[in-house]
Amino acid sequence: MSDVTKLLLAIDDGDAKAADRLLPLVYQELRKLAAARLSEEKSGCSIQPTVLVHEAYLRLVDVKNPQQWNGRGHFFGAAAEAMRRILVERARRKRSRKHGGVIEHTAVDDLADRGPNRTLDLIALDEALTEFERQWPEKAMLVKLRYFVGLTTAEAADTLGMSVRTAERTWTFAKSWLLEAIEGDS
Repeated sequence: MSDVTKLLLAIDDGDAKAADRLLPLVYQELRKLAAARLSEEKSGCSIQPTVLVHEAYLRLVDVKNPQQWNGRGHFFGAAAEAMRRILVERARRKRSRKHGGVIEHTAVDDLADRGPNRTLDLIALDEALTEFERQWPEKAMLVKLRYFVGLTTAEAADTLGMSVRTAERTWTFAKSWLLEAIEGDS
Protein backbone atom coordinates (compact mmCIF):
# COMPACT_ATOMS: atom_id res chain seq x y z
CA MET A 1 0.00 0.00 0.00
CA SER A 2 1.45 3.38 -1.01
CA ASP A 3 2.00 6.23 1.43
CA VAL A 4 -0.71 8.20 -0.38
CA THR A 5 -3.23 5.39 0.09
CA LYS A 6 -2.33 5.04 3.78
CA LEU A 7 -2.82 8.77 4.34
CA LEU A 8 -6.12 8.73 2.43
CA LEU A 9 -7.35 5.94 4.71
CA ALA A 10 -6.23 7.93 7.77
CA ILE A 11 -8.13 10.97 6.50
CA ASP A 12 -11.20 8.76 6.05
CA ASP A 13 -10.83 7.78 9.70
CA GLY A 14 -10.89 11.46 10.72
CA ASP A 15 -7.16 12.03 11.27
CA ALA A 16 -6.83 15.79 10.64
CA LYS A 17 -3.03 15.61 10.68
CA ALA A 18 -3.05 13.08 7.84
CA ALA A 19 -4.37 15.77 5.48
CA ASP A 20 -1.35 17.93 6.33
CA ARG A 21 1.01 15.03 5.56
CA LEU A 22 -0.79 14.17 2.31
CA LEU A 23 -0.32 17.53 0.58
CA PRO A 24 3.49 17.32 0.28
CA LEU A 25 3.18 13.83 -1.25
CA VAL A 26 0.66 14.78 -3.94
CA TYR A 27 1.37 18.48 -4.38
CA GLN A 28 4.01 18.30 -7.11
CA GLU A 29 2.00 15.79 -9.13
CA LEU A 30 -1.20 17.83 -8.80
CA ARG A 31 0.65 21.05 -9.66
CA LYS A 32 2.21 19.44 -12.74
CA LEU A 33 -1.24 18.25 -13.84
CA ALA A 34 -2.79 21.66 -13.20
CA ALA A 35 0.01 23.44 -15.08
CA ALA A 36 -0.45 21.12 -18.05
CA ARG A 37 -4.20 21.72 -18.01
CA LEU A 38 -3.87 25.49 -17.69
CA SER A 39 -1.24 25.71 -20.44
CA GLU A 40 -4.11 24.98 -22.82
CA GLU A 41 -6.15 27.93 -21.58
CA LYS A 42 -6.18 31.10 -23.60
CA SER A 43 -3.66 33.69 -22.55
CA GLY A 44 -5.03 35.97 -19.92
CA CYS A 45 -6.48 33.10 -17.89
CA SER A 46 -6.38 34.50 -14.38
CA ILE A 47 -5.96 31.27 -12.40
CA GLN A 48 -2.50 29.95 -11.67
CA PRO A 49 -1.68 26.23 -11.26
CA THR A 50 -0.92 26.74 -7.57
CA VAL A 51 -4.33 28.31 -6.98
CA LEU A 52 -6.09 25.54 -8.91
CA VAL A 53 -4.25 22.86 -6.93
CA HIS A 54 -5.04 24.51 -3.59
CA GLU A 55 -8.73 24.97 -4.43
CA ALA A 56 -9.01 21.37 -5.63
CA TYR A 57 -7.11 20.04 -2.62
CA LEU A 58 -9.35 21.91 -0.18
CA ARG A 59 -12.39 20.37 -1.84
CA LEU A 60 -10.88 16.90 -1.75
CA VAL A 61 -9.57 16.84 1.80
CA ASP A 62 -12.35 18.40 3.83
CA VAL A 63 -11.87 16.90 7.29
CA LYS A 64 -15.35 18.08 8.35
CA ASN A 65 -16.90 16.08 5.51
CA PRO A 66 -14.52 13.15 4.98
CA GLN A 67 -14.81 11.15 1.79
CA GLN A 68 -14.12 7.47 1.30
CA TRP A 69 -11.03 7.00 -0.88
CA ASN A 70 -10.40 3.68 -2.58
CA GLY A 71 -6.76 4.50 -3.13
CA ARG A 72 -4.57 6.75 -5.19
CA GLY A 73 -6.49 6.30 -8.46
CA HIS A 74 -9.76 7.29 -6.85
CA PHE A 75 -8.13 10.34 -5.28
CA PHE A 76 -6.69 11.55 -8.60
CA GLY A 77 -10.00 10.84 -10.33
CA ALA A 78 -11.67 13.05 -7.76
CA ALA A 79 -8.94 15.65 -8.33
CA ALA A 80 -9.86 15.65 -12.02
CA GLU A 81 -13.49 16.27 -11.16
CA ALA A 82 -12.58 19.03 -8.67
CA MET A 83 -10.38 20.82 -11.22
CA ARG A 84 -13.14 20.51 -13.82
CA ARG A 85 -15.71 22.03 -11.49
CA ILE A 86 -13.41 24.88 -10.46
CA LEU A 87 -12.60 25.79 -14.07
CA VAL A 88 -16.26 25.58 -15.15
CA GLU A 89 -17.41 27.66 -12.15
CA ARG A 90 -14.83 30.32 -13.03
CA ALA A 91 -15.94 30.30 -16.68
CA ARG A 92 -19.59 30.66 -15.65
CA ARG A 93 -18.78 33.53 -13.26
CA LYS A 94 -16.78 35.25 -15.98
CA ARG A 95 -19.60 34.77 -18.51
CA SER A 96 -22.23 36.10 -16.12
CA ARG A 97 -20.10 39.13 -15.25
CA LYS A 98 -19.83 40.00 -18.89
CA HIS A 99 -23.53 39.23 -19.53
CA GLY A 100 -22.87 36.89 -22.38
CA GLY A 101 -19.73 38.64 -23.54
CA VAL A 102 -16.41 36.98 -24.12
CA ILE A 103 -16.49 33.29 -23.25
CA GLU A 104 -13.49 31.68 -21.63
CA HIS A 105 -12.04 29.27 -24.17
CA THR A 106 -9.78 26.31 -23.81
CA ALA A 107 -7.60 24.56 -26.36
CA VAL A 108 -9.11 21.46 -27.84
CA ASP A 109 -5.81 20.00 -29.06
CA ASP A 110 -6.29 17.00 -26.78
CA LEU A 111 -9.86 16.39 -27.93
CA ALA A 112 -9.31 16.46 -31.67
CA ASP A 113 -6.50 16.69 -34.12
CA ARG A 114 -7.83 19.80 -35.83
CA GLY A 115 -4.88 22.11 -35.43
CA PRO A 116 -3.39 24.06 -32.56
CA ASN A 117 -5.60 27.13 -32.87
CA ARG A 118 -8.94 25.35 -32.47
CA THR A 119 -10.69 26.35 -29.25
CA LEU A 120 -13.99 25.52 -27.66
CA ASP A 121 -16.18 26.86 -24.91
CA LEU A 122 -15.33 25.20 -21.58
CA ILE A 123 -18.96 25.47 -20.50
CA ALA A 124 -20.13 23.71 -23.68
CA LEU A 125 -17.56 20.98 -23.01
CA ASP A 126 -18.82 20.62 -19.44
CA GLU A 127 -22.44 20.33 -20.61
CA ALA A 128 -21.50 17.74 -23.23
CA LEU A 129 -19.40 15.81 -20.73
CA THR A 130 -22.28 15.81 -18.23
CA GLU A 131 -24.54 14.23 -20.86
CA PHE A 132 -21.79 11.80 -21.87
CA GLU A 133 -21.38 10.84 -18.20
CA ARG A 134 -25.08 10.03 -17.89
CA GLN A 135 -24.69 7.44 -20.62
CA TRP A 136 -21.15 6.19 -19.97
CA PRO A 137 -19.87 7.03 -16.47
CA GLU A 138 -16.72 4.90 -16.81
CA LYS A 139 -15.81 6.44 -20.15
CA ALA A 140 -16.43 9.93 -18.73
CA MET A 141 -13.92 9.28 -15.95
CA LEU A 142 -11.28 8.55 -18.59
CA VAL A 143 -12.08 11.87 -20.29
CA LYS A 144 -11.78 13.73 -16.97
CA LEU A 145 -8.44 12.14 -16.22
CA ARG A 146 -7.11 12.84 -19.71
CA TYR A 147 -8.52 16.31 -20.28
CA PHE A 148 -8.88 17.93 -16.85
CA VAL A 149 -5.97 16.29 -15.04
CA GLY A 150 -3.73 15.85 -18.06
CA LEU A 151 -2.86 12.18 -17.59
CA THR A 152 -1.60 10.24 -20.58
CA THR A 153 -3.77 7.45 -21.93
CA ALA A 154 -1.51 4.89 -20.23
CA GLU A 155 -1.64 6.72 -16.88
CA ALA A 156 -5.43 7.04 -17.05
CA ALA A 157 -5.77 3.36 -18.00
CA ASP A 158 -3.63 2.39 -15.03
CA THR A 159 -5.64 4.61 -12.69
CA LEU A 160 -8.90 3.09 -13.92
CA GLY A 161 -7.60 -0.47 -14.03
CA MET A 162 -8.17 -1.00 -17.75
CA SER A 163 -5.92 -1.98 -20.59
CA VAL A 164 -4.17 0.75 -22.56
CA ARG A 165 -5.84 -0.49 -25.76
CA THR A 166 -9.30 -0.21 -24.19
CA ALA A 167 -8.43 3.27 -22.94
CA GLU A 168 -7.27 4.29 -26.43
CA ARG A 169 -10.54 3.06 -28.00
CA THR A 170 -12.56 4.78 -25.28
CA TRP A 171 -10.62 8.04 -25.75
CA THR A 172 -11.16 7.97 -29.53
CA PHE A 173 -14.89 7.34 -29.07
CA ALA A 174 -15.24 10.01 -26.37
CA LYS A 175 -13.44 12.69 -28.43
CA SER A 176 -15.71 12.05 -31.40
CA TRP A 177 -18.87 11.98 -29.33
CA LEU A 178 -18.02 15.15 -27.39
CA LEU A 179 -17.03 17.13 -30.46
CA GLU A 180 -20.23 16.08 -32.21
CA ALA A 181 -22.26 17.13 -29.16
CA ILE A 182 -20.47 20.48 -28.88
CA GLU A 183 -20.60 21.30 -32.58
CA GLY A 184 -24.25 20.23 -32.74
CA ASP A 185 -25.08 22.80 -30.05
CA SER A 186 -23.30 25.68 -31.76
